[in-house]
Amino acid sequence: MTASTVTEQPKFTEQPLLEVRDFQVELITDAGIIRAVDSVSFSIHRGETVTIIGESGSGKSTTAMGILRLLPEDLAVLSGTVLIDGVDVTADPKAIDKVRGKTLALIPQDPMTALSPVHSIGSQLFEAIRIAGAASAKDKGALQARAVRLLEQVHIPTPEKQLKKYPHQLSGGMLQRVLIAIALASEPQLLVADEPTSALDVTVQGGILDLLLELQEQRGIGILMITHDLGVARLISDRIHVMKDGSFVESGDVQQIVDHPATEYTRALLAAVPVLGPWDETPAATTLTTTGASHD
Repeated sequence: MTASTVTEQPKFTEQPLLEVRDFQVELITDAGIIRAVDSVSFSIHRGETVTIIGESGSGKSTTAMGILRLLPEDLAVLSGTVLIDGVDVTADPKAIDKVRGKTLALIPQDPMTALSPVHSIGSQLFEAIRIAGAASAKDKGALQARAVRLLEQVHIPTPEKQLKKYPHQLSGGMLQRVLIAIALASEPQLLVADEPTSALDVTVQGGILDLLLELQEQRGIGILMITHDLGVARLISDRIHVMKDGSFVESGDVQQIVDHPATEYTRALLAAVPVLGPWDETPAATTLTTTGASHD
């Protein structure tokens, strides 16, 4: 099965949260115009997780940033149709202001650098709450209470104490939870998660993925997941689109993609997922001695 032959089954009757049709992104560079995203189409409904997966440079993050209109206007030319809760943000660039930070929110890459190092966790969360209109800037009590509730929702312990801290005082996993709390401040219907676990160790990754699934179950939010890790995609996705050189080379339900990949590229991605091998009971010291003897 290839992208050109995929037809999505009509499982939903309501309007999609996100509907992308023939979306293209052309980047203006010193070397000329590069088509970074080439005519991709997909949709996301409430309570659904759709993942775009591919190696670095495949165009997956450019797709997400283009949909959010976060690419430089003078360097990126967008075409096609992007409907966010029925609002076409491609035809009218200003329309994104009606939905970004409201209907949809972004969880950015790398929690270590996404937050301002010179502002406390509380001040950055307060700002997100004010922008979302969830509390007045003058009502410090309401801001504090809302911020504490958000940190509680993402399972950060002693939230009152964490609000006073700065990013360098928290672990990567805690910072990722803070970013999710900031994204949730506007009560979004759709989350765009751009490599949300790539900078975290495996055990912390599992906690973040569990949190996203929990929030989805509680709120019915849709999630667009961007990742290079097929292991992550397997755990969280309903549907997967495999991207290579700016195009979808394969699309389908998660089990179909994982169990019956149709392209060599997808099979290569699956083969890149590490698996535990047989336990080697040979003592390390013995191995070193044997290896050393062989060189004599």
